[in-house]
Amino acid sequence: MKKGNRNHSLSALLIFVGCIALLLLPRWSMGQKGYVNLSVDQFVEMLKKKDFVLINVHIPYEGEIPLTDLFIPYNAIDQYKEKLPRQKDAKIVVYCKTGPMSTIAAEKLVSMGYTKVFNFQGGMRAWEKSGRQLLFFDRK
Repeated sequence: MKKGNRNHSLSALLIFVGCIALLLLPRWSMGQKGYVNLSVDQFVEMLKKKDFVLINVHIPYEGEIPLTDLFIPYNAIDQYKEKLPRQKDAKIVVYCKTGPMSTIAAEKLVSMGYTKVFNFQGGMRAWEKSGRQLLFFDRK
């Protein structure tokens, strides 16, 4: 293969890889940069000044962390837009029982344009494991 053809092939390959990366990048960065994962300690610190909307997204309802503002099923976030803050830069913290549902909810909130989304990793299970109590209400 001549040097000119090899350079042409390499350039074409780099352009192809770059295009694929641009298509996939938003999916990768949403989970990594679109929201912040919180540990129990970080979450407890945030609760001390409570300047955010706290949303329980776990279904079915199995209790909630004190100071929870809303109960919205993780798979219906976009159906409850009227309950969410109007300001897209409002702080929102989501949690579920163990983590997967709140991760999906956090990604959905980011895709809806919210810029200050936090995901309490470990959710209610981590909360209880740290020695704290859940509250239970009739949420029918």
